[in-house]
Amino acid sequence: MARPAFRVDAVLVQSVIAGALSFAHLHELADAAGQTGWKGWAYPISVDLLLVAAWRRLRSDGPSRLAWSWFLIALVASLGANVATAGFLDLAHPPAWLRFGIAGWPALAFLGGTLLAHSHTTSDPEPNPPAPAAPDPAPEVERESAPEPAPLPSAEDAPALTPAPPASPLPPVPAALVDHARKLAADHHTRTGAPIDTDTLRARLGVPPQLADAIAAQLA
Repeated sequence: MARPAFRVDAVLVQSVIAGALSFAHLHELADAAGQTGWKGWAYPISVDLLLVAAWRRLRSDGPSRLAWSWFLIALVASLGANVATAGFLDLAHPPAWLRFGIAGWPALAFLGGTLLAHSHTTSDPEPNPPAPAAPDPAPEVERESAPEPAPLPSAEDAPALTPAPPASPLPPVPAALVDHARKLAADHHTRTGAPIDTDTLRARLGVPPQLADAIAAQLA
C-alpha cells in the first residue's frame, strides 16, 4: 500500500513564520530594555505560552472573563513588541515605561498562568426542571347502581307449601328466620318455577327437621 504523499499545510507554515517573527521581536524588545542573555530569550517564551494557555482555556472550558482577559494581555504584549520594533520606539534609548513593563512582566505572567491552571470556571447552574403537570383528574366513573332486589312475594302470592304432618308440637320460630326463609322460598320459586319443599328449605337454612317443619308451616 503506497504511503500518502507529504503535503505542506499553508496555514501551518504561515503560523510558524508568524510565530518566529513575533518571537524575534519580543526578544529584541526585552534585550533593548536591558534583559540580556538567557533572560531576553525567556520573555518571548513566556508571552507565547501565556497566549496559548489562555486560548486552550477558551477552547476547552468555553468563553470566560478570566481566559479572555489573559488572552488579550498576552496578545497586546506580542502585538506591542511587533509594533515597537518597527521603528516607533528608539530602542537605543528605550523609555522608562517600557523598562518598567518588561521588568514587571514575569510576575504578571506567573499570576496569569497560575490562575489559568488552577481556577475552574463555574458554569451557570442548570435551571430546575419544570414540575410535571398535575395529571388531569380521572373522570368520575358512575357507579353502577346495584339492582334493586325483586319484591318479595306477599303471603298471598307465595306458593303454598305442603308441610309434612308434624309428629310433635312445632317449636317457636324467630321472625327474622321466617323472613329469611320466605326470601329463599321466593328465590327458589323464581329459579325453578316450583314451590320449595321442606327438605330443600331445611338444607338451605341448615336447621333441624322439626324447625324446618315449623318454618314451612308459617310459609304455607
